[in-house]
Order: sequence, then C-alpha cells, then structure tokens
Amino acid sequence: MVEQFAYFLKRLKSIPEGQGTLLDHSMILYGSALSDPDRHNHENLPIVLAGRGGGTIKTGRHLKFNNAFYTKNEVPLSNLLLSMLERLGVDADRFGDSNGRVSILDS
Repeated sequence: MVEQFAYFLKRLKSIPEGQGTLLDHSMILYGSALSDPDRHNHENLPIVLAGRGGGTIKTGRHLKFNNAFYTKNEVPLSNLLLSMLERLGVDADRFGDSNGRVSILDS
C-alpha cells in the first residue's frame, strides 16, 4: 500500500498545474485511525499529510504531537481535519471532537 501511495504522489508531482504541480495544490492524508487495532488504541497515529495545500502547508518535516489519550494535552486527529477544511475554504468552527486547529502546518 505504501508503494502505491508513493507512486500516486510521484504521479501528482509530475502533473503541471498553474505555477506548480498537482501535488503542490493538493492535500493527501494517508494513515490509520488506530495505532494498535487489537487494543483500539488511537494514540501516536501513523499519519502522512502530503502536498502543499496550495502553498499553505510547509512540507518536508516530521511533526510529533503530544497525544496522551484522555489528558488535557490531547491533540485529536480531527484538529488536523479541521485545519485541512479551513485550507479548502470551508468555514467550520469544529469538526468531530476537535478542540482547535493545527497552526504548525502553516508555511
């Protein structure tokens, strides 16, 4: 599956669009909602966000969030989804169990 994802990203990067490529103007989320399906654990999720979101996302980084489940430091995945919606021009205050936006994505 990861090989197919890499192939998909290469194809997007090879397609010119405007001042960049189709990948530059996209946001592709790949990963899992569970890090340990046997325990239904949704901490430390293996998530990849590819693309520059039209220049709104700084790329080439590994970001690790404090995501201890059921603590005040929890960073729900829905915060990332809300931030992605914002970049698409969707005016939403919340998405699922979001408690904020992921401002560190900004370029």
